[in-house]
Amino acid sequence: MRIIQAQAITETVKRLCIKANRYLPEDVRQALRDSRLRETWPGARDVLDKIIANFELAEKRQVPICQDTGMACVFLEIGGDVFIEGDLPAAVNEGVRQGYREGYLRASVVQDPLNRVNTGDNTPALMYLETVPGDRLTLTVAPKGFGSENMSRIKMLRPSDGLRGVIDFVRETAEEAGPNPCPPIVLGVGIGGTFDKAALLAKKALLRPLGVPNPDPFYGELERTLLEQVNALGIGPQGFGGRTTALAVAVETMPTHIAGLPCAVNINCHVTRHAKEVL
Repeated sequence: MRIIQAQAITETVKRLCIKANRYLPEDVRQALRDSRLRETWPGARDVLDKIIANFELAEKRQVPICQDTGMACVFLEIGGDVFIEGDLPAAVNEGVRQGYREGYLRASVVQDPLNRVNTGDNTPALMYLETVPGDRLTLTVAPKGFGSENMSRIKMLRPSDGLRGVIDFVRETAEEAGPNPCPPIVLGVGIGGTFDKAALLAKKALLRPLGVPNPDPFYGELERTLLEQVNALGIGPQGFGGRTTALAVAVETMPTHIAGLPCAVNINCHVTRHAKEVL
């Protein structure tokens, strides 16, 4: 049994909140650069040049890549041989509180969805816990901006809708979103489970490195098909047209009921942020 102190979790979450908002992951940077090389439309090339300059400048000046520093989504993979000494939710929220204040990150959370009073420190965080084998704790902070989150959708498809229903739904979701989620976007697609599980699968899919396909060849091919169909929409970077509407599509699945085919699409903007540490 390995003991991890709550204070260590707070310090880690604080670091990850700041890091995720200042540094775009290398796989996303490379995807943007590759897209710039492939683009033929001058307007799209110009927008991609500005996007690349923006994330380079954010790192150089140590400021957020985007003014929407997101709602803090914290994924915790807790080893079965780990004992956390202290209050885990309190430790995570304290890390978010410190990280957003010390990093001068925007507080974007309201205490009540209708009364709309800002909490002032971007808490509470959204926490997703999963038990895994081993004696390590893996923490991933993925700040989620709502320009893209607002464009996400879920649909309870019928089993008879099948593969075509999934493809049509994903393409229609991207088309309806248009320029609103600040393309080029990354799409996480969750298929299966229940209403809530499909949405969680879609959000977790956004953590997968760009360019790493689903290990199941069937779903790897589906990802390629979806990416081609979304890019064929011609929305392009920031909606100015071009062949780069999406950088990647990641599909995650799980078993579901014989009468159902839940499908969720979670959209990220080109600022697809996440940072991870293992304790």
